[in-house]
Amino acid sequence: MERTQRWRAHGGWQEVWRHQSQATGTSMEFSVFLPEAAAEARLPVVWFLSGLTCNWANVTEKGEFRAACARHGLIFVAPDTSPRGEGVPDDPEGAYDFGLGAGFYVDATRNPWARHYRMRSYLEQELPTLVAAQFPADMNRQGIMGHSMGGHGALTIALRNPDRFGAVSAFAPIAAPSDCPWGQKALGLYLGEDRGAWAEYDACRLIEAGHRVRALRVDQGAADGFLDEQLKPEALRKACERAGQPLELTLHEGYDHSYYFISTFMADHLNWHAARLKG
Repeated sequence: MERTQRWRAHGGWQEVWRHQSQATGTSMEFSVFLPEAAAEARLPVVWFLSGLTCNWANVTEKGEFRAACARHGLIFVAPDTSPRGEGVPDDPEGAYDFGLGAGFYVDATRNPWARHYRMRSYLEQELPTLVAAQFPADMNRQGIMGHSMGGHGALTIALRNPDRFGAVSAFAPIAAPSDCPWGQKALGLYLGEDRGAWAEYDACRLIEAGHRVRALRVDQGAADGFLDEQLKPEALRKACERAGQPLELTLHEGYDHSYYFISTFMADHLNWHAARLKG
């Protein structure tokens, strides 16, 4: 791996790294914040998965996470949202909700997407191995969080790998992608029309099938323009209630889908993760 950028921040270091990915067949970038305590000890890791149109830079520049990570001694890793580069197919109509910047954290099975769009393998297998080898990360203490499409990714990755994550949280996640336009388009194009194949990428379906996580928190803005059509937090609440999965779901009046919302509650989420990753 190659470090491409580095800044001093809150006593630690904010860095950006690039590497050639075997999973996606492309060059991939991610950002990592290493608090000052990383110079002396192995620290818990919190992963942040971003939403549609984003890459590592959005949360890195606007997420306001570094002070809380420095205080709690948390390594914060923000990957990209899709493969990029020459030869990587995009949405055929140039829409923002599919293709580049919109990998939906799946391993695509349909051409032309199957060659490069392997974000599930990248995030569940390849990148954690690289992070463990390069940084003082205690991989026995991991949390995962995300926003919108990244909230969908965080929920589904944690539900499929419950022993790996001590906590999972999300800001305005796409909670039931099988039942919303964003998810139906992405899952249909990446995976095909067999909805049985969609279930492992749908948090509500995974919970209904018996998957569980130790701690689950969701914060949602009540003024979010995507709330009812795309995000469907009530579907997640109902799935958790039926299954007995504990869920902390909070609706915040006046907040929308933007990083003004995320940055407001980022420290609360990191405090919550830190409390669950101490031991």
